[in-house]
Amino acid sequence: QGELVESGGGLVQAGASLRLSCAASGRTFSSYAMGWFRQAPGKEREFVAATSWSGRSTNYADSVKGRFTISRDNAKITVYLQMASLKPEDTAVYYCTAGINWKSDYEKDYEYWGQGTQVTVSS
Repeated sequence: QGELVESGGGLVQAGASLRLSCAASGRTFSSYAMGWFRQAPGKEREFVAATSWSGRSTNYADSVKGRFTISRDNAKITVYLQMASLKPEDTAVYYCTAGINWKSDYEKDYEYWGQGTQVTVSS
């Protein structure tokens, strides 16, 4: 069994930056695509970003393109989400995930999930 543990969430003001981290353990996640989803209060969980196993290919939701950057360090088996120019609508619980298809923005294509980390952006 694999485990994903997110960290780095918090309360920030609009326009600020924040970096989320996701540490993976328990299996060979270095061969998996990894990504981030988020869920705002009262809304369904939505895709944010994903990266291929090598980190050379990435996929972003239109709502975060140009503001968020996903990256990974396979030596540390860690994936990051650098978030800039944060907006109140980015407020959500952010979930780290691992799967086989970095091009997918569907939950069903991701097999492993973390417990989530809260990001709150105040206006």
